[in-house]
Order: sequence, then C-alpha cells, then structure tokens
Amino acid sequence: MMESVGMYGLCGCAAKSKMKCDSRWEIPASETAPTSAYSSPARSLGDTGITPLSPSHIVNDADPNVSEQQMFLVVVAIDFGTTSSGYAYSFTKEPECIHVMRRWEGGDPGVSNQKTPTTILLTPERKFHSFGYAARDFYHDLDPNEAKQWLYLEKFKMKLHTTGDLTMDTDLTAANGKKIKALEIFAYALQYFKEQALKELSDQAGSEFENSDVRWVITVPAIWKQPAKQFMRQAAYQAGLASPETAEQLIIALEPEAASIYCRKLRLHQMIELSSKAAVNGYSSGDTVGAGFAQAKEHIRRNRQSRTFLVENVIGEIWSELEEGDKYVVVDSGGGTVDLTVHQIRLPEGHLKELYKATGGPYGSLGVDYEFEKLLCKIFGEDFIEQFKIKRPAAWVDLMIAFESRKRAAAPDRTNPLNITLPFSFIDYYKKFRGHSVEHALRKSNVDFVKWSSQGMLRMSPDAMNALFKPTIDSIIEHLRDLFQKPEVSTVKFLFLVGGFAEAPLLQQAVQAAFGDTCRIIIPQDVGLTILKGAVLFGLDPAVIKVRRSPLTYGVGVLNRYVEGKHPPEKLLVKDGTRWCTDVFDKFISADQSVALGELVKRSYTPAKPSQLVIVINIYSCEHDEVSFITDPGVKKCGTLRLDLTGTSSTAVPARREIQTLMQFGDTEIKATAVDIATSKSVKVGIDFLNY
Repeated sequence: MMESVGMYGLCGCAAKSKMKCDSRWEIPASETAPTSAYSSPARSLGDTGITPLSPSHIVNDADPNVSEQQMFLVVVAIDFGTTSSGYAYSFTKEPECIHVMRRWEGGDPGVSNQKTPTTILLTPERKFHSFGYAARDFYHDLDPNEAKQWLYLEKFKMKLHTTGDLTMDTDLTAANGKKIKALEIFAYALQYFKEQALKELSDQAGSEFENSDVRWVITVPAIWKQPAKQFMRQAAYQAGLASPETAEQLIIALEPEAASIYCRKLRLHQMIELSSKAAVNGYSSGDTVGAGFAQAKEHIRRNRQSRTFLVENVIGEIWSELEEGDKYVVVDSGGGTVDLTVHQIRLPEGHLKELYKATGGPYGSLGVDYEFEKLLCKIFGEDFIEQFKIKRPAAWVDLMIAFESRKRAAAPDRTNPLNITLPFSFIDYYKKFRGHSVEHALRKSNVDFVKWSSQGMLRMSPDAMNALFKPTIDSIIEHLRDLFQKPEVSTVKFLFLVGGFAEAPLLQQAVQAAFGDTCRIIIPQDVGLTILKGAVLFGLDPAVIKVRRSPLTYGVGVLNRYVEGKHPPEKLLVKDGTRWCTDVFDKFISADQSVALGELVKRSYTPAKPSQLVIVINIYSCEHDEVSFITDPGVKKCGTLRLDLTGTSSTAVPARREIQTLMQFGDTEIKATAVDIATSKSVKVGIDFLNY
C-alpha cells in the first residue's frame, strides 16, 4: 500500500514570543503562506496525514523506556577549545578529587601548559601524525618545501560556529591550502584525547582501562546552534568514545553551565573579586586588577606540580550568600567565542535554572590575533601577508606564537614596549617579494606606534598592543550591556568571569569599569581550567542543571479541517469529500520556554484516513517564530519517524486509532517517539540537524 506521510512534521524555530504549550490545534488566521523550497508533502504524495486528538500536556517524569544508567568508574571531561584543549578526570568513588591531565611536552615561554594548543598535523597521505605542541614543533622543524605537503590545522573549532549550513561533509582548509573533511579532523582530535586519557588511567590503575568504564563529557559553547552540537557527538562516535547504542556514555555539556557548576564550589581562597561593591579574599577594590591576579597566579604556579584539585563537598562561601531566586551571569570568554548565560538558584538543593537563553558571539581572544594580522597587512601589504602564509606556513605559525606570548604580557598599566621577533624567513621573503627591507616598510607605513628594532624585532608601544584588544573587548562589553538591559537580567548579584581570555588584565579591567557598581565580579583562580573542572563535576552529577531554555520551538505538521476565509486557498486538500488544510504547524513547545531536564511533552493524533497503516512522521526545525505552516521560509527537515502498523491485528483497534507522540527535552539532545496506543508499537528517533 502507499505510505502515508503524516504531516506530522515536528518543527523547531527560535522564538521571539512565548507561547503556551497547550495551544489549541486550530491555527489562527494567517496571510497566504509564502511558497517553500519544497512542495507540500501531503499534496506531492497524494495522501492524507494525521489530525490532532488532544491538546499537548507536559509529563514531568523521565522517559519510562530509558533503562537505568549504567555505573561508570570514571568521568573524563574534554575541553575542546578554539586555541587550546585538555582533559581532566575524576573517579566516581572519589568525586572530590579532580585530576588534570599530565603535563604536556613542549610549551611556550610565558604560556602555561596545563592545556595543549588545538593544533593537528596529518602526513602527506592524510593520516594522523600528532596533536598539540608535538604537532606544532614537528611541523616547524620540517623543511619549508616538505612542509607544503603536510596538512597542519589550528583554531579549526570556529568553523562549526561560523558555518551556516554545517553538514557531515563540511570541509576545513589546512595551512597548505588543502581541504579535508571537518568530521575527520574532529574525530582524530577526540581519538587522540581518548587514547591519552585511557593510557593515563591504565598507568594509574596498574591494569588496562576499558573505554566502557568511562563516561565522557565534551564541552561546547552554549551559543552553538543545534547542528554544531550534534556534529561534536557524531565526531565522538567516529572517534570511538561512545556509539548511538551507548549514547548515554557521552554527555555534550555547555561551557558556561560547566563553569557555573564549578563556581558554586569556590572557596574564598580560590577566587579574586574585582568589583567595587565589596572586598573579598583580601583584595580591596582599590588594588589594581593586576596585583590581585598576580598573587593568584603565583599561588597557582606553586601548586602547578600537583595536578589534583580537591573540590570540597560543600557550597562555597560566595554561593552560600545566594538565596532562592538569586540570579548571576557566567561570562565564558575563550579563544573563539564569548558565551553569556544567566542562571538562577533553586533551593533547597541549589539546582541551577537557565533564566535567559544563552547569547554571545565570536568575540574570543582570536579577535586580537586578527587585529594583529590586519596591522601586519597595513605595514607590509595584504598581498605579501597572504603569499607569506601560503609559501612559508611554518614561519607564519612561528610569528603567531611570538605574538601570543607578547599578547599575554599586555596590561593596562604597562609602560615598556613589547618586542615581537620576526622570523628570519619573514625578513628574507619580504626583501625578495618587495625589493626593499622590512625596516623600509615600517618607515613608509605611517604606523607610528610600531618601530623596528635592530635585533630583528617589531617594537610595539603598550598603547599599540592595547589597541589590538579594543575591538574585541568593546564587543564583549557592549553585549553585556545589552544583556543587563533585559528585565530577566535585572538584579543580578554576581558576574563570574571564566575561560582562557578571562586571564587578560585588559578584559578584567574593562569588565570591572563597566559593571563593578552593578554586581560583584568574581574570577576563579586558574580560570582557564574552570570549564574543565566543572565539566567533570557535571559528568558526576548531570541532574544538577534542572531547567534550560529551549533553543528552538518544536511542533508537528497536521491536517486541520479547512475553514473558508481563514486558511490560504493553496493549502486546500479535498480527500474523500472532506476538505482539509494541509501543512498546519502544531506547536509542541516554544523557543525560550523553560524546559525541565527529561521533560516529556505528549500529543495524541489520529490518521485522517482510518485505514492508514504506515505513518511517516517528518521532523522540522527553523530559526524564527510565528510559523503557521511547515512550508514557511526557514523551516528545515531534521528527522523522520516511520511507524509501520502493517500486520497488526485490526480487531482491537478502535475506529479512531490513537498515535501518541512524545518529545523529550532538556538535554543537549532531543528525542522523539511515536506510539500506537492500541498495539503499543513504537518508533524512536533523535532529532538530526546534519543529514537533511
């Protein structure tokens, strides 16, 4: 028989307005819907669909079909950063001890090596060679002509944020200009961390550690769209961390949530307070930002040999000041993105509720690197810089390493210049390319604040370095100002500044100046490891985050009785004498609506044609609200549920067969189920944003 396409299109759209979950299925009057890229599923297949039986209702219990989660011996969290990455772990029998990975080989002057650079090197045959410092150092030592054959990639995580149409086939470009599948690179990187962690665990345990003993947690920015979060899970499956059959073995954690979980454990000696509202930890607001942070860094340096952090099973002093309903902001400033998340405390357990949907943007420390590159283009010419990157890729990496260590020395009160060593091949190649010296270029460029030093260095004034930070920091402050204007974010008590870029004194000073009078600003010590430690705690107790904001609006496409003057004429479908309006969007839950962890939303439908035995449920998503039809612009298909009821006994089936649809929300993944009530036959699917 012909398959029936139940219009049953689950739809997702980021909403501006908040709508009730139990909205009636009759659609409000709508203008003529714009034509979509694809025709109406019902019309094209010439068959009926489903029509609602009941309004939706929320069931606050967990999915009964999910078996009890197995116990894992250890939780390993991977902080896959734009600029640097690392892992940490904790044994479930000793949850108060978080172990940060072994010290990395290599390292840069002035840069802590508790994490390793997010750099990967493949052989000319495209096989994995090395990761981190090892990749960078090996690539650097290659002969320039040989280096052109090798595939070297760095800072590639941003591609997942910036690619609008991310798929399993999205490409990355290596330093030599060659393309390679992004999924392959992410899987290689995760496989590397898996092998490193299992080896360290086995060495520590004195016996072979199995992957099945490990619960993995991978952190991603909260502002990433659903396809990017799913992409990370797919890469982890390819790397062998988990599989679709053991999906619960892997948790995709949101970076600011992980930071938030760690911040609640902070004791007074583990943080620095910047705000002018109060004095904590012996630092008054009169102290300079740098002084307080310098003392904290010294404390960290002394403890650096110990890689085990004790997390007391208590609520920290700062946290104990928070009362039911108190709000705080987590500003997670990393290499690529800045994530802003607003949480609220729920007592007595101190669970966290996401109060305002995560916002942010590409305002990470990479922005400072881009400004430096723009400055080089201004002095030496964009054509030269582009050629130099292609012809001398390893020397370009060297130059950016030299800049990185100087970047970290930038501070508001600095008076002496910062020297950046130019690689010899830069000086040499420039002379061949232009026919005159680097020194000549600097004199001609009219860039007053950068001078040439006879030792082969660019000498930048502190003001010049600060100017490179300004656009990125201004974007962060502006975004925070916008956030503080929102009614949900008024009366915020604390602002926690976390992530690698939070170590920058210039960013600390800017945040202190802008918001020090509004709320108390707290920076955890060893701020670059905050997310990593929080992700371990999240893996040990995933239920600590109780309520999230739904990033999309979900619903199903149904047939409604056609109402003249109310429904667009092109949506009219006449079947067996009945006039139907096709493609109607029936909402499950709205974007920005609060959703409890594990929450189920149920709806009941019936086939429009009683004899229908194969029901295909198409799942859709889109990024705007006020959607009336599944054919509206921006609506994308992101999954299919196919319920085959052929061969089931028809004697016990009522005339109006009930098909119950359930959607489970709250985790970073969303699951949908369809159940035939008469026969208990069911089908499940995870929402898929990459393969449609």
